[in-house]
Amino acid sequence: MRVMCLNAWGGKLHADLLPFLRASAPDVLCLQEVVHSPETDKDWLTYRDGDHVLPQRANLFRDVCAALPEHVAVFCPAAQGVLWDEERSIPSQWGLATFVRRSYPIVGQHQGFVHKSYSPVGYGDHPRSRSAHGVRVYDYEREGYVSITHMHGLRDLNGKMDTPERSAQSRRLLEISRAVSEPGDVTVVCGDFNLEPGSAALRILEEAGLIELVQGRGFSSTRSSHYKKPGRFADYMLIDKEDAVRDFQVIEQPEVSDHLPLVLTL
Repeated sequence: MRVMCLNAWGGKLHADLLPFLRASAPDVLCLQEVVHSPETDKDWLTYRDGDHVLPQRANLFRDVCAALPEHVAVFCPAAQGVLWDEERSIPSQWGLATFVRRSYPIVGQHQGFVHKSYSPVGYGDHPRSRSAHGVRVYDYEREGYVSITHMHGLRDLNGKMDTPERSAQSRRLLEISRAVSEPGDVTVVCGDFNLEPGSAALRILEEAGLIELVQGRGFSSTRSSHYKKPGRFADYMLIDKEDAVRDFQVIEQPEVSDHLPLVLTL
């Protein structure tokens, strides 16, 4: 089983992202920064937040569903705000999505929030609502269950330092993972945590018995060349049974986002 975790950057590099996902076709894809705008057929809209202006693939969730037709797809919105078609506002949902190959039965799932709750009217003030989603699947090759939970961690405008909110976020993430897991499962937790290595919020997960693989296996960054700010880490993959890991890679090429894909093979 191959599990991929990636922040899609709102589909900004859509022309590279979709062929990459189609060719890679991981068994489980944990995708963050997913846009879903069901009231428009436009391909592109614009996100505006003060000086922060970013092109967004208007229906990225639909696009990835089309690229992975053999997968069951679940979209988990964190908020509904507006994107812009020039001066016309378009309602748009933003969140994360999970894609599971149909040959892996989904026998349990749990969706919840690691920060705040669903924001139905506007994206809200920073740090904004953030969600998480977990699935429990049966792996026939391994003859056992695997539970996979991912989140998009809160973005603090002051940086990626430890805060009480980030510690609470880790505890909520653990609760969601435990809600979907059973004793004996291989348990995977991953996502864009918006955290620096060595943070107290990461230690909460490690003290709960999860082993961090990105720095643990010697990778020096999870950000692509499109990311221009200081700090080269944001994304993490953790597992409770390291002997279940056949391979783990941080994929540097092709660049399909300002984040790098994490790929775990069990």
